[in-house]
Amino acid sequence: MRSVIIILSFFVTELVCIRSKAQTPHWQRHTIDASLSGADGVRLADINRDGLQDITTGWEEGGLTKVYLHPGYHEVERPWPAVIVGETPQVEDAVFVDVNQDGYLDVISSTEGDEQMMYVSFSPANVDKLLDSSAWRMEVIPASADVHRWMFAIPAQIDGQFGIDIVAGAKNNAASIGWFQAPRNPEDLSAWAWYPVAPVTWVMSLFIRDMDRDGDLDIVTSDRKPGAVNGVKWLENPGQKLANNEDWMAHPMAGNGEEVMFMDMIDLDGDGLEDAIVTERMHQKIIFIKRLDNSGLRWKNYYIDIPEMTGRAKAVKVGDIDGDGRLDLVHTTNTEGVPGKSGVIWGAYKKEVTDNEWTWHDISGLEGYKFDRIELIDLDGDGDLDVLTCEENYGKNSEGLGVIWYENPAH
Repeated sequence: MRSVIIILSFFVTELVCIRSKAQTPHWQRHTIDASLSGADGVRLADINRDGLQDITTGWEEGGLTKVYLHPGYHEVERPWPAVIVGETPQVEDAVFVDVNQDGYLDVISSTEGDEQMMYVSFSPANVDKLLDSSAWRMEVIPASADVHRWMFAIPAQIDGQFGIDIVAGAKNNAASIGWFQAPRNPEDLSAWAWYPVAPVTWVMSLFIRDMDRDGDLDIVTSDRKPGAVNGVKWLENPGQKLANNEDWMAHPMAGNGEEVMFMDMIDLDGDGLEDAIVTERMHQKIIFIKRLDNSGLRWKNYYIDIPEMTGRAKAVKVGDIDGDGRLDLVHTTNTEGVPGKSGVIWGAYKKEVTDNEWTWHDISGLEGYKFDRIELIDLDGDGDLDVLTCEENYGKNSEGLGVIWYENPAH
């Protein structure tokens, strides 16, 4: 009889534990760095070659760009080792790029406001000195100075020669997307040339893809402010005419006249064609932009409702969050001044990815913050996807969450 009681007691305990996990109101949050104000985006790369992804972030109000080294799975819940790689006033974005082709990843910082510069922070050619701020050397790309309010940059081999080129986008009056051409000696920043290729309103995202399968790389962007040229679109590389500095033909995909924000690209419906997914702020929707063929010219849009439980649309990222083999959405929002709203949520489709209504779950809890760009990555090595993001608060002396990650409770 005692054995039966013990067994029953064990099962009751297990059921209580399972129920407790299922009813956890939000995922556990871990802070990577909250020492400054205005963390604006997270970008990943393995900069110290240890097999773990490191982070770079620009702190807009703090006026600095920093790099964070993944400390290893056993220390990942604590603040990460960090280094300031440059003073970058009004920085909007930072990304890892091997600018000088020496085999070590540098950092490019894009700045807006009155600054309007693209900075390169050259990494020390020694991974043991990565955390030594004095070992980093920062310079301005002269061709970027006072040209645009720079918003986002991404490395790409556009012309097929010399080093890696840089595609960049801007915002506001006379803004454009274009590319910085790497010279024969890429470390000579004065020799880099800027070539605008298309007008834009406010670049939120950039992707490099061969959209028309013609062998060269095209540019995909989400362009935020409603107007004649905005929306999700791809810009066609002119190929052999690239040397003539011609405009790249724009091919619309979705969202013209709407306020599109951050986007992701992935084969969401499993048909072998890469789709796009973007948040839309004006009507509080997520747009599933389904690719219909290999030409890149035919798309069909499906709208996914953003639930009332959250704030104003910001970013979206796709991944299998609950480990059921189906792709889910993670969505961040701006909940500043909106009490009782979740800033980070994830959603699963009910029957089809084209469903208008998905089943949504809280991640962050009811925190009134302005969340930003998302990366889905297994930071703690337990086999599931965690959510890496940042909280872009304003004011040099205001307190915010900084660079953070939410631990997936699936394991």
